[in-house]
Amino acid sequence: MGRMHAPGKGLSQSALPYRHSVPTWLKLTSDDVKEQIYKLAKKGLTPSQIEECGQKCPG
Repeated sequence: MGRMHAPGKGLSQSALPYRHSVPTWLKLTSDDVKEQIYKLAKKGLTPSQIEECGQKCPG
């Protein structure tokens, strides 16, 4: 479906391409992240709390 008062169909024209490489400033490996998730899960945190901690305290 198109827009009523515009010629476009509402698709974003400025979408950035997905990067497949890891940022250079990131020092954690995937195994380190998994370990951290397992530790937080054993403490009894919910998945949303684990995700929040992963964003705020990456080290």
